[in-house]
Amino acid sequence: MGRIIAVVNQKGGVGKTTTAVNLTAALTELGLKVLLCDFDPQANATSGLGIDKRKVKKDVYDVVVDGADAREAVISTKYGDVLPSSADLAGAAVELIGMEDPNRRLARALQPLKESYDLIFVDCPPSLEMLTLNGLAAADGILVPVQCEYYALEGLSDLMSTLRMVKKRINPTLEIFGVALTMFDGRTNFSTQVAQEVRRHFPGKVYAAVIPRNIRLAEAPSHGLPVTAYDRSSRGAVAYRAMAEEIRKKLL
Repeated sequence: MGRIIAVVNQKGGVGKTTTAVNLTAALTELGLKVLLCDFDPQANATSGLGIDKRKVKKDVYDVVVDGADAREAVISTKYGDVLPSSADLAGAAVELIGMEDPNRRLARALQPLKESYDLIFVDCPPSLEMLTLNGLAAADGILVPVQCEYYALEGLSDLMSTLRMVKKRINPTLEIFGVALTMFDGRTNFSTQVAQEVRRHFPGKVYAAVIPRNIRLAEAPSHGLPVTAYDRSSRGAVAYRAMAEEIRKKLL
């Protein structure tokens, strides 16, 4: 039975989707069966693995709101399987409010898929609202990308408060699966200081592999490729493969 990991941080621009896309690709390369559920209306994770959003026939909106079978919406790529998203998902938060048990719609949808995968990543939107709550309710654990920049820890207390609330009311087994340090600039003392502070806040949860600031990471999505395929020797690709290896060992 696979594990569902929600990739979550309510701050935008922290490398959340980049992390979800590239860990999916790197873990698939290591031989794991991985599904990336794109639960962000921007659908960047969908296009990041080479899927044309305009040609998707069924997506996660159809699954969560209309009750379509998630297995029929999954698209296979050489970098991992994808449950795609679309702009339609933007209105789902309002539509879910009137439904029975609205916070667990994604959990019920993904349940039939768990036995087919080692890992299911849920790329959540950069907010703490209904869609993210669905991601947290469905998940066994959360992976939190934290950028090594000023204000890095701002908002993490809100995320931890939400995590405690979800554990208490919706999903009592939810835990922190890991914390990924992103946008690390080794030329500055400040990045190092932020990394140390994050490790102090989350002892034993922060991956040893640190994701650097890297132009190849920024370029890869425009080509519909994970960085591991776009430029395999780039610092970003090397770092994500190292992080994927840490995750693989953790799952053994």
